[in-house]
Amino acid sequence: MNREEKKNNWIYFLLPLLGTVFAAGYILAAAEDVAYSDYIRLINSYLPDIWDPKKFFVADIFTRMPVNFLERIVNVSVFGYSTRFDMILGVLCLGASALVLSGYCKERRIGMGWYLLLMGLLFSLNKWEMLTNGTGWCHFLAFVGFYFHYRVFDRVWRRGQSSWEGGRIKGVKKDYSRKGKIAEEEELAEEKEAVGGKEITKDKRDRMLLKALPWAITLGTAGPYCGSYCAVLLLTYGICFVLDRKRAGKGQWDFRYLAYGFHVVCPLILYLISNSFAVTEHAGTTGRTIGQVLGDNLSLFPKFIIKSLSSMVVGEEVMMEQLEKLNMGMALCYLAGALVLAGYLLALWMQLRERLYQVSVFPLMLIFAGGLNHLLVLAARWIFENSSYGMSSRYALQYQAGILGVVLTFGLFYQVRQRKEGGSFWTVSAKWAALSISLAILAGNGYTTVKELEKAPHRKAYGMKVAKAALNYREVADDELEALFQYHHGPEKIRNALRILEENGWNVYRGR
Repeated sequence: MNREEKKNNWIYFLLPLLGTVFAAGYILAAAEDVAYSDYIRLINSYLPDIWDPKKFFVADIFTRMPVNFLERIVNVSVFGYSTRFDMILGVLCLGASALVLSGYCKERRIGMGWYLLLMGLLFSLNKWEMLTNGTGWCHFLAFVGFYFHYRVFDRVWRRGQSSWEGGRIKGVKKDYSRKGKIAEEEELAEEKEAVGGKEITKDKRDRMLLKALPWAITLGTAGPYCGSYCAVLLLTYGICFVLDRKRAGKGQWDFRYLAYGFHVVCPLILYLISNSFAVTEHAGTTGRTIGQVLGDNLSLFPKFIIKSLSSMVVGEEVMMEQLEKLNMGMALCYLAGALVLAGYLLALWMQLRERLYQVSVFPLMLIFAGGLNHLLVLAARWIFENSSYGMSSRYALQYQAGILGVVLTFGLFYQVRQRKEGGSFWTVSAKWAALSISLAILAGNGYTTVKELEKAPHRKAYGMKVAKAALNYREVADDELEALFQYHHGPEKIRNALRILEENGWNVYRGR
């Protein structure tokens, strides 16, 4: 690493810090410290007996994300059940995700322009609903775990390749010459570190992490998001299992991939068993079968997917406002969705064209994650028979992984092409298309962020209105109570939750 690169290292820590401060500032400007919406269910389920093991040692424990139990104890004991405390935790976890991605960009020497674009997308306010709903803090934590795990495997995969030497791309095939073997041995020797008086390589440590992380993430914090997480890992392990055999050229299988897969499947099975005992609440479903729904509306699924893709350019609320102004129907929405789909397809073409997955598998894993999340949201939400349901800001965190993978693929592609002379019409066109798609998505996210900042005072005012109603909940009419607290499972549940808070002097009743 030269002096200039060392000098620029500060930006890989500064941007995540600035993004975290920005998101925290948005929380303070847009959200009030008051419990409503999903908090009503949580209060009725777990409070006031936060130390009661019967509350969490239940059959569906893993669907409840056990990390929440510890956090709830701290929140109640120290902060009097503050929803803002939960929100700030979510922001800090978003910042941690940025650090994981920054570390990858620094290590792979992704172009600074692509890195800046990546950070701009990561801290976009298209996920405002997740940021202002404190109950979702653990979902931000889950994605830190996902990204970290993907990076750990990327490091393990890299050590099996000779694509990178001294930070420069040499090729994509394994160098089995004596010189190449010595270089690889020297690289691994440099990565050795002392632990407990014994020397182990970072490779061994990472391989141990590949076995341990799924247990902690799937059973501790992932909740319903573990489906896409585990699917990404199994798909990637399977692909790399085959590629490793071809790379070696000796017909030898690396059965360690099967061990990694085993440690993914086992906690997933435990989660699914636990999930079978869970009782979920769905308001607004039609109760019809999938056959009946598709028989009446065959275009529901493709519309759902394309609209959910569009939310990665412009957020749902902002998009709907613009469509109403332009009076163009859903044309702009479908155009935005087509743009994101084109980005996915172009990134996959680049992966195959330049075999970027052999240089680094991390961006491809993110692309898999984004695509799978679009499909999983469709699988879970078609029951509402609303093709716009998947555009909600609450899903932006899930979809975002795919966009980040697309941008990183573009960055790697540019890096590879810069080290190769010339280029066909298709590769030159792909570079310009990648830049155009990325700037369009960034512009849409920027516009969404600006509009959300303008709405922040209105969201704050709404929170203050809810807080006022909470202080006088006995006098508020049932319909108004359900509408204000955004919880449509009976006003008696809302009043019971508020009574628990009032009796214990928590949340809006603290100090009263």
